[in-house]
Amino acid sequence: MNDCIVIIPTYNEIENIESIVRSVLSQHKLFHVLIIDDNSPDHTSEKVILLQSEFGGRLFLEKREKKSGLGTAYVHGFKWALSKKYDFIFEMDADFSHNPNDLEKLYNACHLGDADLAIGSRYVTGVNVVNWPLSRVLLSYFASVYVRMITGMKIHDATAGFVCYKRKVLEDINLEKIRFVGYAFQIEMKYRTFCKKFEIIEVPIIFTDRTKGQSKMSNSIIIEAVFGVIALRLKKLVNTL
Repeated sequence: MNDCIVIIPTYNEIENIESIVRSVLSQHKLFHVLIIDDNSPDHTSEKVILLQSEFGGRLFLEKREKKSGLGTAYVHGFKWALSKKYDFIFEMDADFSHNPNDLEKLYNACHLGDADLAIGSRYVTGVNVVNWPLSRVLLSYFASVYVRMITGMKIHDATAGFVCYKRKVLEDINLEKIRFVGYAFQIEMKYRTFCKKFEIIEVPIIFTDRTKGQSKMSNSIIIEAVFGVIALRLKKLVNTL
């Protein structure tokens, strides 16, 4: 049984899906891939099914009925991965903004290092972002500053979506209590990990904006993150987190 599973949520990623699957599964370290597809109109899931015939027991697909948000996709994937006894569970985007060659860095931080949660961080050594407009960089960077101020976490990239969890972290977090669905989900997971006293380590990466497909960012996602951070802190203060 392989010990690593890379969870990749998809919605209309037909332009990227084959390339990202091939890239992850061609790494020197052996990874499995779980695609969580929200019934993409562009037939992303059908492409995954075709690839499964080539990659056999290394590529898996969970197809949901409708678009239901990033957070619920990952929670679905976490539960699936825990049921299959994987020891290291990764989050990764389908659009190559996260470089598959960095997967082993995150794995080593958890497997060989002290990390319970390894974060592929854009900001731990400065600003390592390629092809983003300045407005997007500033929004992302100062979102993490805001999160540090409110929560007390010493994390430079609180909204990062390229991470590796040790199994025990996801077993200890009550996944049924996860409420956020956008980028606030990424903050919530890190904060719950932090509150459980797990070791969090940031691993520097270079983030490159997608060149194919459409970004899923929206105003509602930003609003959820802004007010969600305050809600998380308040729940912690009254012991209802």
